[in-house]
Amino acid sequence: MRVKSFKAKPITVIGIFSLVVGAVLSYLSSTISKSGSQQQSYLLQAKNISVLKKALNRLHVKPSHELAIINSFAVDLTSEQLKVLKQYGDFKVTKNSDVKLSGSVASAYSEQISVVNKIVNATSAHQVNNYGAGVTMAFLDTGLRQLTGIRADVYGLQKTYGTYDAINDKTLNNDNEINGHGTHVSSIAGNSELDIYGKPMGVAPNARMVGIKAFDFEGKGTYADIIRGIDWAVKYKDTLNIRVLNMSFSGPPRSYYWDDPLNQAVMKAWQSGIVVVASAGNKGPDPMSIGVPGNNPYIITVGAMTDHYTPDNTNDDRLTSFSSAGPTVEGFVKPDLVAPGGHMVGLLPSNTRLAKDHPEAHDGGKYFTMSGTSQATGVVTGIVALMLSQDPSLSPDDVKCRLLSTAKAAFSDEDTFAYSIFQQGSGLVDAQGAISSTQRECANQSLDVALDLAGTEHYGGPANRNKDGEFYIISPDGSVLNDGGTIWRDGGTIWRDGGTIWRDGGTIWRDGGTIWRDGGTVWRDGGYSWNDGGTIWRDGYPQNDGGTIWRDGGFIWRDTIENDSKVNHWVDQE
Repeated sequence: MRVKSFKAKPITVIGIFSLVVGAVLSYLSSTISKSGSQQQSYLLQAKNISVLKKALNRLHVKPSHELAIINSFAVDLTSEQLKVLKQYGDFKVTKNSDVKLSGSVASAYSEQISVVNKIVNATSAHQVNNYGAGVTMAFLDTGLRQLTGIRADVYGLQKTYGTYDAINDKTLNNDNEINGHGTHVSSIAGNSELDIYGKPMGVAPNARMVGIKAFDFEGKGTYADIIRGIDWAVKYKDTLNIRVLNMSFSGPPRSYYWDDPLNQAVMKAWQSGIVVVASAGNKGPDPMSIGVPGNNPYIITVGAMTDHYTPDNTNDDRLTSFSSAGPTVEGFVKPDLVAPGGHMVGLLPSNTRLAKDHPEAHDGGKYFTMSGTSQATGVVTGIVALMLSQDPSLSPDDVKCRLLSTAKAAFSDEDTFAYSIFQQGSGLVDAQGAISSTQRECANQSLDVALDLAGTEHYGGPANRNKDGEFYIISPDGSVLNDGGTIWRDGGTIWRDGGTIWRDGGTIWRDGGTIWRDGGTVWRDGGYSWNDGGTIWRDGYPQNDGGTIWRDGGFIWRDTIENDSKVNHWVDQE
């Protein structure tokens, strides 16, 4: 159902500061009490960045970060200084929140062969020597330790550029990454080391790699550092041929996607031609638990599934219980798809923080086992590199179109979808299907990123909620879709506000028995990427203020300045 569009109020600075106003600002700044007034870091945005800069100069405030990608400065201000700025400019002010990486509790290391490439059908690409060459994958994370499988490709040639340290604004040829999260995730995407059968461990082992460090040794970062990292990726995308940006972190949404500074930077990256792949988050299985930036409708958001420790038997494959679920507050279907994210084996030096915190998960050499949507995101990033190596002409929208239109949905014994579209999206990613696809113009077709960024139009997705608190989808022809992966009932409640997952037993995570149909694979072609006329579900509709699925009074982010964003949600191994 289409809702009326609205013209969002642009971020503007009222008029041009006159000499009189400048004098007032200068006077007020000199009279602000410095005693007992603690500084806080904020992101300030204005349509005319030079006017904002002049205002800060009048206050004798020097920005800590210049974030040109979103016309913003990060600055440390006292509450009195912030009040002065608000009086003389219509600036958008957002707290420079802390962000932590989405992680997992690791379990005892298993000497299991890496089977990820088989699960996602990437071995077919490897068999024709498509290892991702000619594409650079950027990882915005805790850094990138240049172990052998990361430093060199399968032929022993150098493939890693180094790391840009967005925290300290400098480049590093060799990053002594301390946390380990970035190294682990990047190795899942691009580890060139071979398993005991002589097959590459990583999905795209010949793709070039570059690290962008925006999180410290504790896995914590700020919006300012993350946005500066995205800005750097966009600036050097042509120089380094950065085609895909991996963002394996997730924070709670604090505003509509279009108002969030981090999401604005992500949209800029997508618009520039970089495919952005982000984790859904580890806050599942409750509905509406997708985090930032995974709630961004343009990008590719990844949930996690597990082979249940039986790689040769797909009948017990299932979604991980921690994988975050949609829809987003604006009504978009998320995650877009799922990938392996349970008990993932990747590179991690023994002297990193993660290895020291969880020694039981380390093999004593350089491999470590973790679970999370972070790891699933690394898988999809590797697949994107394979796709772009095969066809460099693909746009970000083309890549998303082919991934979603070829994914395989999970079915139950009753030949119905085993999971809601808000849990599995299009289904399990299929690398070879996406590489072989010729689909175009079937993703983001109802969205206009330029208008979105300009603030002239924003969008809502196809998800709605009825009076009973159940979510449903509006199809491209305007009809309500049910029993086909949306609000199928099965005699139980589904997707209510309180987080109840359907089915009379109250849970679908049934260990010790299959929930899948027949003896073949549960991830089948013909899922619910219903691309009638080429569109993968209805991408979005012009949005008005009442068009989202929150009830009146449902917002939890009344004042974005006061909300922290912390994302260190650890989950058990699956």
